[in-house]
Amino acid sequence: QLQIVESGGGLVQPGGSLRLSCAASGFTLNYYAIGWFRQAPGKEREGVACISSSGGSTNYADSVKGRFTISRDNAKNTVYLQMNSLKPEDTAVYYCAPASCDTIVVVTTSWNYWGQGTQVTVSS
Repeated sequence: QLQIVESGGGLVQPGGSLRLSCAASGFTLNYYAIGWFRQAPGKEREGVACISSSGGSTNYADSVKGRFTISRDNAKNTVYLQMNSLKPEDTAVYYCAPASCDTIVVVTTSWNYWGQGTQVTVSS
């Protein structure tokens, strides 16, 4: 069974940091480019970052560029999203999924086996 599990979210004050993790069972993340997405209440899901299967190429949405870093450890079959200088507008449920990285739109996906996501709340 294909399953993705996101973890590492929580409540953090503005300016704080969190590191999200993305793990999979039933398949190997290593073979895929992976994207991180987020969805805030009342808004559509948006792609925020993407990393190639080798880890050699990354893309970021303008809203997170310079603050978020996507990385992967293929030995651990895990992808990470380091989030620094968090802002209230970063509040959302964060998801990861196999994806296609794109220099214009950052990331797209046709993945249908979404995990539960991990809630990130940035508030004082």
